[in-house]
Amino acid sequence: MAPRVGQRGLWNPLPGLLLVAAALSRPAAPCPFQCYCFGSPRLLLRCASGAELRQPPRDVPPDARNLTIVGANLTVLRAAAFAGGDEEETDGVRLPLLTALRLTHNNIEVVEDGAFDGLPSLAALDLSHNPLRALGARAFRGLPALRSLQLNHALARGGPGMLDALDAALAPLAELRLLGLAGNALSRLPPAALRLPLLEQLDARGNALAGLGPDELRALERDGDLSRPRLLLADNPLSCGCTTRPLLAWLHNATERVPDARRLRCASPRSLLDRPLMDLDEARLGCTDGDANERGEEVDVASPELEASYVFFGLVLALIGLIFLMVLYLNRRGIQRWMRNLREACRDQMEGYHYRYEQDADPRRAPAPAAPAGSRATSPGSGL
Repeated sequence: MAPRVGQRGLWNPLPGLLLVAAALSRPAAPCPFQCYCFGSPRLLLRCASGAELRQPPRDVPPDARNLTIVGANLTVLRAAAFAGGDEEETDGVRLPLLTALRLTHNNIEVVEDGAFDGLPSLAALDLSHNPLRALGARAFRGLPALRSLQLNHALARGGPGMLDALDAALAPLAELRLLGLAGNALSRLPPAALRLPLLEQLDARGNALAGLGPDELRALERDGDLSRPRLLLADNPLSCGCTTRPLLAWLHNATERVPDARRLRCASPRSLLDRPLMDLDEARLGCTDGDANERGEEVDVASPELEASYVFFGLVLALIGLIFLMVLYLNRRGIQRWMRNLREACRDQMEGYHYRYEQDADPRRAPAPAAPAGSRATSPGSGL
């Protein structure tokens, strides 16, 4: 049957377009329980469910772009925790459009390998303010497009092995631009972070960095087309000794790479406590004047030749002292005789002084007083 033609001989396409639109339209997926959804399609989901939420919601709409879960009790992020579906089906991509995932203040202690599998478009991940004790070496393996990773105040409870686990987890993130590691008590920067080819900024504020070693400084000064990342270092207990001299020289040459360089202050030694690092002279931090020990206190630095000369000088002094004691011991009788004679001579001298004092004190031996001037001497029998 031929289509109906209008008055001008043209076919009206409006009914067909409405039919196609009705066929293609799908009912919007409901918002997960105890979550808030904003925008259509789901541009933002915020789930603040409290301690009763112990795993990520499985019914997140597939068109979600931003997902925020705050204040839950997730504790453990298992493999493919956000892939959705049944627990056995962990290979599917449940959230293909999700670009930002925020999981702060959720009491997360363990992140297993592949915890973020099934999120191919994720560009920003925030795990800050979680007491992480264990981090899988392949925890971020399913994030090829990740550009921003925030782990601020999240790694301090992991112990010494956390730095090695973090180093292994960061290695595959070739597209990472921003890395936040503030407040994690790190004693050194993870080497894998310094090797990321596209890293633009590394936030290392509020850690336990006493300085940067030569290897770390060389990694920051990249050659070729690799970007040179900015570094935030404020609120670290810097030790302003010999080991800090390369860092100070690097800061003078690359001040724009450290935006908070003027906020860097010395935590040791005591003579430089709270002094701005940039105000110090490199000559004052010279290795010949003093070096910083493990506690940050200054100690004298001596060359091996100088130390050998000190040892030789001490041996000579010890030998001289021994000879002196031997001489005293061998001449002890003569020394005793000399002391006895000296004591007798002192006694005789004191007796002489005592005898002379007694003679001067006798009134009969005192000289007669002189006659007054102008008087005439008379004889005893003159009667005058």
